[in-house]
Amino acid sequence: MYSKVTWIGGLKILEDIKRNLEERRELARRGGGEKRIAAQHAKGKLTARERIDLLLDDDSFEEFDMFVKHRSTEFGMQNDRPSGDGVVTGWGTIHGRQIYVFSQDFTVFGGSLSETHAKKICKIMDMAIRNKAPIIGINDSGGARIQEGVASLAGYAEVFQRNVLASGVVPQISLIMGPCAGGAVYSPAMTDFIFMVKDTSYMFVTGPEVVKTVTNEIVSAEELGGATTHTTKSSVADCAYENDMVTIAETRRFMNFLPANNRSKSPIFPFHDDINRVEISLDTLIPDNPNTPYDMKELILKLSDDGDFFEIQENFAKNILIGFIRLEGRTIGVVANQPLVLAGCLDIDSSKKAARFVRFCDAFEIPILTLVDVPGFLPGTGQEHNGVIKHGAKLLFAYGEATVPKVTLITRKAYGGAYDVMASKHLRGDFNYAWPTAEIAVMGSKGAVEILYKSDQNDPKKTLKQIAEYEEKFANPFIAAERGFIDDIIVPRNSRRRIARAFTSLRGKDLKNPWKKHDNIPL
Repeated sequence: MYSKVTWIGGLKILEDIKRNLEERRELARRGGGEKRIAAQHAKGKLTARERIDLLLDDDSFEEFDMFVKHRSTEFGMQNDRPSGDGVVTGWGTIHGRQIYVFSQDFTVFGGSLSETHAKKICKIMDMAIRNKAPIIGINDSGGARIQEGVASLAGYAEVFQRNVLASGVVPQISLIMGPCAGGAVYSPAMTDFIFMVKDTSYMFVTGPEVVKTVTNEIVSAEELGGATTHTTKSSVADCAYENDMVTIAETRRFMNFLPANNRSKSPIFPFHDDINRVEISLDTLIPDNPNTPYDMKELILKLSDDGDFFEIQENFAKNILIGFIRLEGRTIGVVANQPLVLAGCLDIDSSKKAARFVRFCDAFEIPILTLVDVPGFLPGTGQEHNGVIKHGAKLLFAYGEATVPKVTLITRKAYGGAYDVMASKHLRGDFNYAWPTAEIAVMGSKGAVEILYKSDQNDPKKTLKQIAEYEEKFANPFIAAERGFIDDIIVPRNSRRRIARAFTSLRGKDLKNPWKKHDNIPL
């Protein structure tokens, strides 16, 4: 039996160990020190740990590898070995659902990636894949750690490989909350969604100084790869927000629409919006003049539970709308032509934008609602020479490949090949509805008459009569309905109820494509 002196001595040793542990933890939490933390705040940016604290539920974060240090001995690096090595990793919950997260710490070596930094990220990515939970990466890094040379490049490649393996297995979200340059950009590029912060984040393969040296172009970091550039021109990023706090708040909201993995369903949220709600205003949404635009977003909001629509890539390819709504508390992916922009035509940018979204929804068993008002593909040499055929085929391929429940509503125009592409019955659409105002034809009446009655073009009265005859025959949904290509013609005011019931009936859908190693989508 221990003596009292031995017991007191053992207790003292235990207290010393606990004190030493807490001191080490506190040192790791301080990252690069108070001065660098102050510099981070002065730029309007939160620290790596502050971001995680805001992102995850209170007291839910479990950290990994807090005491990991780099092993580099070049350029005097052995004399500066901060705990954590510039990235905070672990797991926690968002609204009670498990999430794996890494957050790069710009206060430690500018958040640069080293061999051990990469191993920390790879560890939690491996765990996310094994445990089937989403990954959120918070990027704020100067790039590869130059002092480590090829070891840091190898680290990036290890992360890239895990992005590939996780793709379609668990959702991957990238938050760009500072610099992200060089090879670092390719990891976010392979994730499912990228959110950026205005004015404080940027992404580019080569920075402004290199661009100036090589091409003599003078450009700022913001113009080259800022949030506005990537959400309006390049489509690299999906959303951009005012500051770190808004970005994190929207990320928490966004995650509520997504399932944990490709074998689970999206969470079901309580809703107080009557599924049988009648929207009389929809009866007059379509203008009398077939060439007058209207806002398709109004229809999306009036169909969704409580008017909640999380739009993706709002400022890129505005002629098509994509995003998430809920019907009866369940997540639905929406793809919709926007008549306010380019009359809702499909073009290269809108096809790529929608195709990637459709494939994400299909990968994670999110049903797809398609709202159609499309006069065709945008004509012109610019479109043809830049490959509208191949890019348009991406959307066609995505819809044809998708096995999730697909409900389509044609509100007005559905012309030519664009009718086929937009989740038509021929691409295994489950429910294909039309409003009485729908026009399903090869092309518009004027163009059709010019081709059909070329010899009568000098007789205006005759031409007007021919246009009227063509419109009577084809400018309606009944021919398509007669052939079964349209399942029903519905009254606009009842659209929410009919669409919701359609998705309800499809909850047990079981459709599989032929076995293949993988497809060969027209990239």
